[in-house]
Amino acid sequence: MTTTPDRMQTVTLPPPTSAVRRLLKHPRLMHYNRLAALVLLANAAFAWAAWPLSDPALAHAALADLALAVLVRQQYVVNLLFRLATSAPTTWPLRLRWTLGKVYHFGGLHVGGALAGTVWFLALTIRSSADGSLAPADYVGWALVALLAVIVATALPSYRARRHDRFEKVHRFGGWSALALFWAHTLLSGPGPVPVTVLAVVTFSVALPWLRLRKVDVHVERPSAHVALARFDHGETPFAGSSTAISRSPLKEWHSFANVPEPGRTGFRLTVSRAGDWTGAFIDDLPARVWVKGITTAGVANIEVLFKKVVYVATGSGIGPCLPHLLAAEVPARLVWATRDPRATYGDALVDEILAVQPDAVVWDTSRHGKPDMVRLAYAAYRDFGAEAVICISNKKLTWQVVHGLERRGIPAYGAIWDS
Repeated sequence: MTTTPDRMQTVTLPPPTSAVRRLLKHPRLMHYNRLAALVLLANAAFAWAAWPLSDPALAHAALADLALAVLVRQQYVVNLLFRLATSAPTTWPLRLRWTLGKVYHFGGLHVGGALAGTVWFLALTIRSSADGSLAPADYVGWALVALLAVIVATALPSYRARRHDRFEKVHRFGGWSALALFWAHTLLSGPGPVPVTVLAVVTFSVALPWLRLRKVDVHVERPSAHVALARFDHGETPFAGSSTAISRSPLKEWHSFANVPEPGRTGFRLTVSRAGDWTGAFIDDLPARVWVKGITTAGVANIEVLFKKVVYVATGSGIGPCLPHLLAAEVPARLVWATRDPRATYGDALVDEILAVQPDAVVWDTSRHGKPDMVRLAYAAYRDFGAEAVICISNKKLTWQVVHGLERRGIPAYGAIWDS
C-alpha cells in the first residue's frame, strides 16, 4: 500500500488530444445526451416520412415512445443491456470496447422517449379537440397532457438537483397516475389489440419490482459516525457490482447502494455513508429491518470485463461499489482511494480486507495530506499499471472532473451520471 503517494502528484499529464475530441468529450455531448438526441431525431424522421400523420399514427408514436421510456428503466432490461454490451471479448479493438462501456448511459433513451411521447400525445390531443366538441377521451387526454408536463418539468436537471426527493415522488406517483390515465384514454378511444398489449407489458414492467417488495432483517455496524455497514442474508447473494434499493418507508423514499458480496459467503453488505438526511438518520438510528424491492441491477463498474486491466478511483464511501469487484478479482485492477483517515472512518476490518486483495493500492489520507489532484493520481496509476480504462466512483463534481479530464486525453474513463 502506498499511503503517501506524493510522487504521483508530480506526474505530468499528457496534453488533451485534438480539438474535435475535446468537443466530443464535453459533458454536454456525453453518450447520455447523444442517445436522447438520437431518439428525437428518429421521431423527427418518422414524422417527415409519414407526413401528414393520421390520428392512429400519432397515438401509436406516443405509445411507442412512452413504452420505450418505461421499459428501458426496467431492471431486467437494464441487466440485459449490460450483458449484451459486456459480452464483447477483450480482443476487440479498444475503440469499440470504449464505446460499449458507455452502456450505462441508457437513460438517454428514457429521456428521449419521454420527451417525444409527450409531444406526440399533445399533438394527438390538440387534433382530437380541434372541433370544440370534447368527448370523454378528450378530457382524459388533457388531464394526461398536464400530468406529463409536470413529470417532465420536475425531471429537468436543474429542478431534480434542488428537489430530488420531490422529483422522485412526482416521478413515482405521477408515473402511476399517467399509466392509469393512458389506460382510460385507450379504452375510451376504442382500443385495438396492439395498444392494449403494449400497455399490459408496460404495466407489468412497472408492477414487477413492487411484487418483490418485502421487509427483511439487517445487521448494521457503525465503525464511525460517518459510515454504517449493513449486512443482509435473506436468501439472496447478488452478483458483484449490482445494486439494491432499500427503504424505511416504501411509498416515500428509496435509496440504492452497491451490493458487496463476499466470495464463499452468502448474503451481502451495503456501505451507507452520511450524505443527507436519510443516510444520516440510518446511521444515527440503526434499523433492525428495512424494506427491499426490485431486482438487483447492474451498475457502471460492471463494464470492467471489457478491459484487460482497470484502475478503480474512489473517494470516501465510493469504495463500496468498487469493493465487490476488487474481492471478485475477475479483472486485474489497481485501486486509488482518497479518504479521510480510512481506519478510523471505516474500521480496521474493512481496510484490512481491502488491502488483502489490493496490497499495492494507492491510499491517500486526506486528513494528513489534504485533497489530492485526482486526475493526476488516476493517470499515474493508469500509466504505471498498464491499464486500459479508469472507473471513478465519487461525488458528481469529482467524477466528471476525472472522467472528462482523462477522456479528453484519449483514456477510456467511466463514472456515474446521476440521471435518477
